[in-house]
Amino acid sequence: MIDWITPNWPAPANVQAMFVTRNIDKTTVASDAYAGLNLATHVGDDFTVVQRNREQLQRYLPQAPRWLTQVHGTKSIWIDTAMTESNDATLEGDAAMSRQPGVVCAVLVADCLPVLLCDSAGSVVGVVHAGWRGLAAGIIENTVNELRKFSRDNQIIAWLGPAISSRHFEVGEEVRLVFTDYDSQAACAFSKRKKEGKWYADLFTLARQRLSSAGVSQVYGGDVCTYSNSEKFYSYRRDGATGRMAGLLWMT
Repeated sequence: MIDWITPNWPAPANVQAMFVTRNIDKTTVASDAYAGLNLATHVGDDFTVVQRNREQLQRYLPQAPRWLTQVHGTKSIWIDTAMTESNDATLEGDAAMSRQPGVVCAVLVADCLPVLLCDSAGSVVGVVHAGWRGLAAGIIENTVNELRKFSRDNQIIAWLGPAISSRHFEVGEEVRLVFTDYDSQAACAFSKRKKEGKWYADLFTLARQRLSSAGVSQVYGGDVCTYSNSEKFYSYRRDGATGRMAGLLWMT
């Protein structure tokens, strides 16, 4: 058995979602950097172990996810179309979307924010990998706009999964300015540190602001910190070398 969090949001009955933690059988993991259910092949873990982890996860899914090569960018990919039109083993982007039942959208995270999206009609789903760079560049807005192109009702709802909280996410003045120059209201997502030129950033608040600007008013989650719980979550800021967890959703 693997351990996951089921989003608490009013998604329609045909939308299934989960956030997979690092734990197996809900037990405390060992102190090794990749101990537990690491799902990423690019972080230095043994490839065969990662493949075995992915196979274990697949038992709970209708089919294997089409894993993206994430680059902290703004590209959103319709993976159901990409799977039929491309023979490329890698899809480079930071959001996976689908309008076909059984196609599993997935992103890998270890402090960055996974944003799960669907419409209230249950006709489209998408999941976003939102670090500060992607948030600032518009990955959330891009994905919401893409989903609306095929949504039956355009009523998008969102769930914010576990990510590093503002208590631990230290950034420089240049990062704060990227957000506040775009929208002065983003200033409320930053709190001053005693250290010169350093701030604590609130990814959850920044994501809510971007969702609001995209016309998404139903936003849930956004209250679980990856950094502060090493037994349950991987955290890049906390550990450096570490595994990755996954946010996944699909339609039945």
